[in-house]
Amino acid sequence: MGKGQKNTEKKQKIKDFVQLPLVNANAAGIDIGDTLHVVAVPEECCKGSNVRDFGTFTDDLLAIVEWLTECGVTTVAMESTGIYWKNLGVLLIEKGFEVYLVNARHTRNISGKKNDQSDAQWIQKLHSCGLLKNCFLPDDQTDVLRTLVRQRRKLIRDSSTSVLRMQKALELMNLKIHTVISDLMGKTGKAMVEAILSGERYAENFLTLVDCRIKADRNTIISSLKGNWREEQLFLLEQYYTQYKFFQEQLVQCDQKIEYQLQRMHAKTNEGIAEPEKEIRLTPTGRLSKQKKTKNQPFFDTRAYLKGIHGIDVLDIYGVSEVGALEILSETGTDLYKWPSAAHFASWLNLCPNNKISGGKLISSKLQRKKPNAASQAFRMAAGGIQNSNHLMGHFFRKMKSKGGYKYAIVATARKLACIYYKMVTEKQSFNPLNNEEHLNKQKKARIAALEKTLNALKLQVA
Repeated sequence: MGKGQKNTEKKQKIKDFVQLPLVNANAAGIDIGDTLHVVAVPEECCKGSNVRDFGTFTDDLLAIVEWLTECGVTTVAMESTGIYWKNLGVLLIEKGFEVYLVNARHTRNISGKKNDQSDAQWIQKLHSCGLLKNCFLPDDQTDVLRTLVRQRRKLIRDSSTSVLRMQKALELMNLKIHTVISDLMGKTGKAMVEAILSGERYAENFLTLVDCRIKADRNTIISSLKGNWREEQLFLLEQYYTQYKFFQEQLVQCDQKIEYQLQRMHAKTNEGIAEPEKEIRLTPTGRLSKQKKTKNQPFFDTRAYLKGIHGIDVLDIYGVSEVGALEILSETGTDLYKWPSAAHFASWLNLCPNNKISGGKLISSKLQRKKPNAASQAFRMAAGGIQNSNHLMGHFFRKMKSKGGYKYAIVATARKLACIYYKMVTEKQSFNPLNNEEHLNKQKKARIAALEKTLNALKLQVA
């Protein structure tokens, strides 16, 4: 037997050894781009080349769907780092394909020359062997709500930016009113800005606009409103204030659209009833509770819609606000069974350690560096808001803070809140925490038991 033949047999043995089992026989891989989509299908499924290039216009997307149908493809894996997959993904889902949106980090090609065609073939091979994990894809109604809630967040951020620029313009005119009153866009601040833009320049004339809730004295307010009144800064102040009012108008329209979408989701889960029942909430003394809407809160009854959609009141969880619960719903939807357990849910939120073990030793347990998750941020905000509270979650936060610091406590408490949320939504169980006294007694008993165990161990050592 010649040396060349031996090398050929050796290569064949290696090839047979590394060959992976076929999991998805009719799988396709697509490398998504802005102007080009490259599609790869199994070689035995089509005549001619099994890799084709398509454009990104609507007719091209329809051609991709038609070709995949002709090839008998049932599942498709797409790699995309932007939003370019969205239109093709919607078409594929409508036609009944099983769509996998995969992380580009998980589909890195082998070393060598890299191009779109080889990337598409590599994605197809990985998907055929079942080596790719699907990203979470929301249903249509959740996707609509997610888009609207994200737009609402952007409008609030843009409004805040406009206020900061207004403060800068006032500072450059040496008008210190934004340091005297707590909210420049409150009742008093807004009236003063409008008076400045209308031509008022005498500080004493602003006193009639001061609300009774302002704590600053008369002389301080007068001193803060004496400035140099620079013309260019007045022009900028007017522009920024116009921008702020525009964003606020847009925010109201966005809230109306969000309420309409919540009505659709409520009707889907409540036999066509779009409007939730208005719950009468009483104070401890038996009077009707009148909860005033805080700044940047939706104008509609968010709590009633969330309770009707989930079938449970998730706002009972410590620290979770109306906006936070709305963001969590828009990011995760109502079907949390897509995550097998609360631990999987916390992992998706990046609220658990990323343990790296090699040789039986823990090398690292730092959190993964992922793109900020809006639902995770909502749980973190809720955790940060209860750090000084006098209940079991507040005690838990302070305990974790003493153990690992502030960031450690935020992540640990947010994970606990996320697990509570998952259990409430999936099992429809009300939030029923321990009484504060019961919790403290439980902690004392655990502490006493730990100290007794340590004492017994020391006695055995002495004996």
